[in-house]
Amino acid sequence: MARNTESVCRKCRREGMKLFLKGSRCEGADGKGKSKCAFDRRSSAPGMHGARRGKLTDYGIHLREKQKVKNYYGVLEKQFRKYFAMASRMKGNTGDALMGLLERRLDNIVYRLGFGASRPQSRQWVSHGHILVNGKRVDVPSYLVRSGDRISVRSRPKSTKAVKEVIDIGLRDVPEFLFRDNAEQPKGIVMRLPSAEDVSLKVDASLIVELCSK
Repeated sequence: MARNTESVCRKCRREGMKLFLKGSRCEGADGKGKSKCAFDRRSSAPGMHGARRGKLTDYGIHLREKQKVKNYYGVLEKQFRKYFAMASRMKGNTGDALMGLLERRLDNIVYRLGFGASRPQSRQWVSHGHILVNGKRVDVPSYLVRSGDRISVRSRPKSTKAVKEVIDIGLRDVPEFLFRDNAEQPKGIVMRLPSAEDVSLKVDASLIVELCSK
């Protein structure tokens, strides 16, 4: 299976913003009160000429917007093109539909529910079989949830302990389109399909549509 093995901190520096790909490390501080986040210490673009990077071209602006979304959700180019093709066939605004599809990915839902400290960790929870959808194990991170789906943690001590440890840290609030039950066995419900307003990333989806439509 293809995967991007580039340093996640370089991705944040290239986009000029935090993508929160390392969970608590992106938000926490060490014992001396200093940030543990590499982006906070050095926010210039990676590479020997990163600090002197010039103004982006029009194409560069469009491309960076697409790459930002790809890195944020952890999808590769082929997957992204598939989502764009699906969004193009849907009614309404293509950009909003695209972001809605990406938000519906199971690994993202697990992350937004607070079961994983980061999307990469949430992706690992899913692929290793720790997550159930409507009582059935689903180990495909790209699985698209539906309204009313019940997301729960597999009834195993190892699975429950790992997820509850993340929940107890309380890194983020659960969005309005989801509901989380902090029971002995953590679970959540997809109350409705996510909309563009539910996306936690600041992005101009119209630039992505313009780029991918060429």
